[in-house]
Amino acid sequence: MEKDASATALQARDLIKIYRMGTVEVHALRGVDVDLRDGELVVLLGPSGSGKSTLLNILGGLDRPTSGSVVFRDRELDMNNARTLNLYRRNHVGFVFQFYNLIPSLTARENVALVTEIARDPMPPSEALAMVGLGDRLDRFPAQLSGGEQQRVAIARAIAKRPDLLLCDEPTGALDSKTGILVLDAILRINRELGTTTALITHNAVIAEIANRVLYFADGRIVETRRNSGQRAPSELAW
Repeated sequence: MEKDASATALQARDLIKIYRMGTVEVHALRGVDVDLRDGELVVLLGPSGSGKSTLLNILGGLDRPTSGSVVFRDRELDMNNARTLNLYRRNHVGFVFQFYNLIPSLTARENVALVTEIARDPMPPSEALAMVGLGDRLDRFPAQLSGGEQQRVAIARAIAKRPDLLLCDEPTGALDSKTGILVLDAILRINRELGTTTALITHNAVIAEIANRVLYFADGRIVETRRNSGQRAPSELAW
């Protein structure tokens, strides 16, 4: 899908996040500005504690900044309104985490259906699972699936409601390289075929090569931004 560099899906300005633990203040974000453009894939790279997950959680409405603004499709989100954030997450954002969070007693199809039952314009669970290469695993329980297959079920669950944003926090962190390639292939396919704006956190610098843009984090700030001249396929990465 052609990326429209002029259209901004999500814009954040001067995000500051301070966690207070007793008398100690931890500055997780120190005035971060970021734009996510329609249909692009952005990788967030940096060491643990540099602010990547905090930023992703704020952009996805899971957390609130101490100060700063988030604008989605030209409308500023009221970060202090729980109902607004709930509707924003439900209607516009899909999340994928390092751990799959599947319900053990439900099949792959049923795990995905949990999301489609509350979405405005969902795709059938079978279609979402087919998109991530699990069309033949619909009725398997999580215990009958490999780690990579469970993560792909989690991806199918995230994209079945056709979100505008797909936010992935270390989606390959618990996987070996061969399995990680399959998971990245699924994320890249969704980004390209559905045009889903995607942000992906990783510690693995090699994974940055699949992105349109790479944001480098250190000490609560974006210290460098790089645009890749081309996107490499996950199978081409030198893990």
